Amino acid sequence: MRAIRLHGRGGPEQLVCEESPAPTLEARDALIRVHACSITRAELTWPPVHTAPDGSTRPFIIPGHEVSGVVEAVAPGVTDVKAGDEVYALVDFDRVGGAAEYVAVRAAGTAPKPTSLSHVEAAAVPLAGLAAWQGLFAHAGLSKGQSVLLHGAAGGVGTYAVQFARLAGARVIGTAQAKDEGLLRELGANEVIDYTATRFEDEVADVDVVFDGVGGDTLERSWRVLRPGGVLVTIASSEEANPPDKRAAEFGVRGLFFIVRPDRRQLIEIARLIDGGEVRSVIGSVFPLSRAREAFGEGLGGGRPGKVVLRVVE
Repeated sequence: MRAIRLHGRGGPEQLVCEESPAPTLEARDALIRVHACSITRAELTWPPVHTAPDGSTRPFIIPGHEVSGVVEAVAPGVTDVKAGDEVYALVDFDRVGGAAEYVAVRAAGTAPKPTSLSHVEAAAVPLAGLAAWQGLFAHAGLSKGQSVLLHGAAGGVGTYAVQFARLAGARVIGTAQAKDEGLLRELGANEVIDYTATRFEDEVADVDVVFDGVGGDTLERSWRVLRPGGVLVTIASSEEANPPDKRAAEFGVRGLFFIVRPDRRQLIEIARLIDGGEVRSVIGSVFPLSRAREAFGEGLGGGRPGKVVLRVVE
C-alpha cells in the first residue's frame, strides 16, 4: 500500500511517501480503507509515535491518528462493524497511524461516519472532537451557566470546544488571532480576545473552566483567572513537564493534563450533533497524500483555523 512513513526523529522533512506493508488484523480489529486522514500539529514528536508498547523503537512509523473510510475486513468474532460500513475513528496512539491506504484499528473504537459529511470532512473530527468533548465534559464537568476560557480557540480542538461549550449553555471566551474572530463568533464564542494585542488576564477573571490547548506561558498565566474551586484542563503540557495538580493547589483550584482516548459512544453522539446541524467540521486545508510534508508543515505553522487533512482517495 501507499503510506507516509517517518524515517527518523524530526519534522516534516523526515516524511516519505512510499510503498509499505499493509497492516495485519489483530483480535477485535477492523481494517479500514482510508479515504482521508487528518493530522495533528505536534504528533511527529509524540513519544508513543516512536516507541512500541514494549518500549522498543518502532521499525517504521506512519503518522495520522484520525481517519474516515470504509471497512475492508474485520477479525473473527467482530460484530461492532462489518465490511462495507462507512466509519470514522481515532486510532490508538500506540498503533501504526492512518496516513496510508489502509489502517488497522480496534473495531470497538470506530463509529458510523456522519452521513452529512464527506470523508475529508469526517476525518477532521475524531481526535479533535473527542479531545474537546472529553476535556470539557469528562474532565472539567462544564455545565449550563458556567464560563469557560478556551486557549487556541481557532485550532483543530478549539473549534469543536467552542461549539460544544455553546451547546452546553456556557459563556464562551476564546483566545485567538484577530483574523479568526468572525469564525469563532459564528461557532458560538461570546467573546474573542486577540492574544497578539491583549493579555487575556487583563480581560478575564473568575471563570469556571480554562481549557488550554497552547501550554507554556499561556498555561502558567491561566491559573489566576479561575474562580476558587475552578478547573484548568490542558492537552498541551504533560504532567512530567509541569504538573497541573501541584500548581492548582497553590491557587485553590483543580488542574489536570489528559490524553484523548477513542470512545465509540462519544463519536456517535458527536455524529448526531453534526448530522443535526448543531456542530460543523472546520478544515483549514486539504492535501493529497503525496504532499504530506507540505501538509505537516502547514499544520506546524498554525496559520489557518481548523484541521489539516490528507485526502487519500481522490
